[in-house]
Amino acid sequence: MIRVLFLLTLMSSLFSRSAYAQQQRTEEYRLQQEQMKKAALMREMDSGVYYMDMGKYAIAGAKFQYVLDNVRSVPSDLTFYFGKNSFHLQKYKQSIDWLTKYIQLKGTNGQFSNEAVDWLKQAEAEYMKEKATASVKAAEVLSTSYDIDCGPAGKVTCPVCKGDHVVIKRGAFGDEYKTCQYCDEHGWLTCEEYNRLLRGELKPRSAAN
Repeated sequence: MIRVLFLLTLMSSLFSRSAYAQQQRTEEYRLQQEQMKKAALMREMDSGVYYMDMGKYAIAGAKFQYVLDNVRSVPSDLTFYFGKNSFHLQKYKQSIDWLTKYIQLKGTNGQFSNEAVDWLKQAEAEYMKEKATASVKAAEVLSTSYDIDCGPAGKVTCPVCKGDHVVIKRGAFGDEYKTCQYCDEHGWLTCEEYNRLLRGELKPRSAAN
């Protein structure tokens, strides 16, 4: 009887180890597939940059759109490329939206920060002209439909208070200062909070309590 119990215990242990090993192999395969997919999408993005630099903006736009539609979390560099390319396609509102997201994510320290600010100013100027002439453009692809990758820090300067943790409202009797109801005391939003804010899903802290 003891021998039978020992054999059953041994078989159960071997089965558990085998199942765990199989689970590990399955997880490793899944991660490899994800890495391969991500690498392929990054190559597609690089290809889009190549065509954008060549002045073939429609092709570049199609490639950037493909990456947007298939990536799990939008790389910060893609927000810049998509915004810049959108300007060349005369989709100025779209350009403003994506370039603004890049600046929010990278501030003044990003690889393309200065260039992003220059393109943003141009896009805003052209958009104002467009509004003045009531020009109708094709549907814009706005960043609110996508989850933005905030980078390794996992946090972003709050776009509501610009990281000051204080919102200033101009009034007839002077300025009114109020604590920002979205960020923490340091003026930061987590990446999840930032993306929820973009979609209009993040409630003020006072309303959430």
